[in-house]
Amino acid sequence: MIKLMRVDHRLLHGQVAMSWTQSIGTDCILIANDSVVQDDMRKTTLKIAKPYGCKLVFKSISDSIEAINTGKTDNYNLLIIVESIKDAIKLTREADTIKSINLGGIKFREGAKVFSNTISLMPEEVEQLLQLIIDKGIEIEIRQIPSDKKVFIK
Repeated sequence: MIKLMRVDHRLLHGQVAMSWTQSIGTDCILIANDSVVQDDMRKTTLKIAKPYGCKLVFKSISDSIEAINTGKTDNYNLLIIVESIKDAIKLTREADTIKSINLGGIKFREGAKVFSNTISLMPEEVEQLLQLIIDKGIEIEIRQIPSDKKVFIK
């Protein structure tokens, strides 16, 4: 069961590893990212942040979609972490069991609109997220840690 899908440019770090996994009862973290699966150094670095007793899996975006859609992830309380809005949209459009997106950390880029101290979105990303809300009824929220109040993007 997918407990949370989070967009965070840092992927797995202390805040995610400790507060989110404990709060939602995660026993498996899926890092869905095309470049990380090819980068042994980056995987090793991310493994350091893995909480004890929690499985950590690295898959490409397409392999993640396949694993979700075929039910391979159903036996886990799954936290999915992606690095970008683009990846979150692809996963959400192609995996029907994803019902919400948590925006946790998206760094500022030139031309982006600042939504919070940790979330900056390009105009086309805002449009794509709003389209997900319209097309699929996806809940999209900004929240750094579980105890923060949810701020909905719509």
